[in-house]
Amino acid sequence: MKIDGTSYRSVWVDEQDGWTVRILDQTKLPWSVDILRLSDVAAAAHAIRSMQVRGAPLIGAVAAYGLCLALRVDASTAAMERDAAMLAATRPTAINLRWALERMLARLRPQAASARAEAAYREAAAIADEDVAMCAAIGRHGVGLIAERAAGGRRVNVLTHCNAGWLATVDWGTALAPIYMAHDQGIDVHVWVDETRPRNQGALLTAFELGSHGVKHTVIADNAGGHLMQHGMVDLVIVGTDRVTRSGDVANKIGTYLKALAAHDNAVPFWVGLPSSTIDWTVDNGVKEIPIEERAASEVTTVTGRGMDGAVSTLRVTPASSNAANPAFDVTPARLVTGLITERGRCAASAAGLRGLFADLGRDAAEP
Repeated sequence: MKIDGTSYRSVWVDEQDGWTVRILDQTKLPWSVDILRLSDVAAAAHAIRSMQVRGAPLIGAVAAYGLCLALRVDASTAAMERDAAMLAATRPTAINLRWALERMLARLRPQAASARAEAAYREAAAIADEDVAMCAAIGRHGVGLIAERAAGGRRVNVLTHCNAGWLATVDWGTALAPIYMAHDQGIDVHVWVDETRPRNQGALLTAFELGSHGVKHTVIADNAGGHLMQHGMVDLVIVGTDRVTRSGDVANKIGTYLKALAAHDNAVPFWVGLPSSTIDWTVDNGVKEIPIEERAASEVTTVTGRGMDGAVSTLRVTPASSNAANPAFDVTPARLVTGLITERGRCAASAAGLRGLFADLGRDAAEP
């Protein structure tokens, strides 16, 4: 995708600089476009933990490249296993992180230590390239949901929560891929962008992405979505996800569950875009089994923005004596999800729906 006319992926390798890894520092967007150089595994882990990179598919790809950086220093089996475990511990909810590292280890364990670094870069590049292809396919399978509501040239209003665009993946995005493709096809699509407190990924990142691509959008307060649905101002909801269970439950940014409840109450279709790497075939009940990351209270008690003087600063927005809780995700039960948009097509958010598309992947999972 493009920023100011320049094409970017959200992670890439600089072969001219010792095979280091480059990322966009998402904590600085939209105020500035800063490219970070990751030169070792500690830097990759910090980027994931601090949310300089975020989004389930992207952190999987960055973790894969982080392991590449680690192997350039020490390619022994003990060091490789240690560094992979360290990367896996950075974010507990998004399943793509574990999936990418397990895939890397499966490829690298049989290799001689001397061959591991080169093999690791090949495998990490394959993970990144496959993510781009899967997200493009999600866009193709999802764009029809928008096109069918655009009969007669009418505007289609899509609500999304958090950021599930190209900044959350390697390119294209999951929830935003159908929107980008609809826009590129000339469909009059408009996006309601939830601000997504407490880190404001919608107001900062999704709005930045859509604006850079020329997609019409309006930022709204997190609690405005239900009101818009009641008044017929939302045609459908499309969100991304950090983990989907084998039964179709969806873990996504905190607040997604409330949007699903409002959509259900107002008969607004609620769709979820995801690559197959986001499906956790080992988990059935998302509410009971998916670990929910609890992040720092400071993300709730403070807010960062650009002041009227142009300076970017962080301000406290709660009384100093008040505590804050910060669960980063919630789980939307499958019964509230209209369907899933994957790289293989659309399906019901159910065990049967997922098995219908991914029988080869889920065949070893226990029956729900």
